[in-house]
Amino acid sequence: MLACWTDVSNAGGAVGFVPPVTPDDVAPALERLVEGVASGRDVLCVLTVDGVLAGFAVLVGSSSPLRRHWATVLRVQVHPSRQGTGLGRALMEGVHRIAVGRGWEFLTLSARGGTGVDGFYRGLGYTEFGRLPGAVRVAPGDDRDEILLIRRLQAPVPEQPRALVDPGS
Repeated sequence: MLACWTDVSNAGGAVGFVPPVTPDDVAPALERLVEGVASGRDVLCVLTVDGVLAGFAVLVGSSSPLRRHWATVLRVQVHPSRQGTGLGRALMEGVHRIAVGRGWEFLTLSARGGTGVDGFYRGLGYTEFGRLPGAVRVAPGDDRDEILLIRRLQAPVPEQPRALVDPGS
């Protein structure tokens, strides 16, 4: 995972770093990710091809009792050597299945403006619900918007009305 995250970052992927980075730069973030997964708070979604890591993403459920049906998707990445082959879509479809299995109805994520990746997420059914202008400083004089996206995965199951009178009597 460390090599993948480092390679994605150095290829310009918007996964928390600005190139160039070394594995030593990325390792503390990976350690925090692993701690969140080990605690049971977060869910690691791993994509492999022929037994080799091709990408990953993290699902973080809301800690609020009012938003237990929501989760956030973080660190979505596919190794640069595997990009453009449909694996990003496959990874996100797996993320969606895992989220539904956990009972999450809504997923949110953010995308760095100027990368075009928001179009990828729109193609997966996400819609923009906000934008933080200039929130991401890639370099001096190169500020990018943080684009906030959401997707409803499933509607809540409505409670079935109960008959007050047995219709068979």
